[in-house]
Amino acid sequence: MTDLSHPSVLCVGRLYCDLIFTELPHLPRLGEEVFAPGFSMHAGGGAFITAATIQALGHRAGLCATFPAAPFTDTVLRDIERAGVDATLCDAAAEGQSPQITVASVLDDDRAFLTHASGSALPDTPWPSDWSHLHIGELRTLAEHPDLVARARAHNMTISLDCGWDDALVHKGAEMEPLISKVDLFLPNASEIATLRSSGLRHDAAPITVTKEGAKGARVESESGTYECPARPVKVVDTTGAGDAFNGGFLVAWLSGADLPHALSAGVSCGAVAVGHVGGTGGLTGLHHIPIEAAE
Repeated sequence: MTDLSHPSVLCVGRLYCDLIFTELPHLPRLGEEVFAPGFSMHAGGGAFITAATIQALGHRAGLCATFPAAPFTDTVLRDIERAGVDATLCDAAAEGQSPQITVASVLDDDRAFLTHASGSALPDTPWPSDWSHLHIGELRTLAEHPDLVARARAHNMTISLDCGWDDALVHKGAEMEPLISKVDLFLPNASEIATLRSSGLRHDAAPITVTKEGAKGARVESESGTYECPARPVKVVDTTGAGDAFNGGFLVAWLSGADLPHALSAGVSCGAVAVGHVGGTGGLTGLHHIPIEAAE
């Protein structure tokens, strides 16, 4: 296992090309058309954005995912290369596969997503043994690949899991508990955890649950207690990927030995940088000042 004073994190999950529409006057309504003054394309998906954040904080991050099919492959490859994320465990989409894309409509300080996923979330690629932690970008990926936990444990890796909103899963909290209970760290947002718990997920299903609460900040629940951290005051440009950037900051601090309150603060700081830019990785260059404090 790699020295945790400098953690190396392998992130797995679906990889999308995000088509982001900004400065909307209102969200589209059936039968009408809305013109968006702002538009950009970025590599997206929780696994990549978390990996890019970890890499920007000075720690090694890798990605295991399937590239979106043409014509979006080049955009995604460009962003992965710019972020410095190790993509040697990624693979091309199968021939004839439709591209994985997310359309993000940004309005004020929130956004709505329309997503198309296709094929397998992950390529069938053997992992090298030099990763210390596995981060699973969304619950759907773990549901599709439940062997991920056993593979990680065979390499002595700790495991974290984001949720991601998925109607087919978040309303099945009791059914999802056997998966969630096997990870070390669960990182949903407030809507996701509320829906999972209302449908049967126990409060202590995971050893540590970190809830991202947007403008309210974040909280962490564990056997050692519950801690909260308020959001940083910042002008919100686009919240796409802010939770995934939070994950990167929290993980680097936690894996480096920081206690939960310090890890929570690091995550909130990274999320605050992310919302000040368009796209989940638009603010990577502003992460150098984020304090990552390890426990003494």
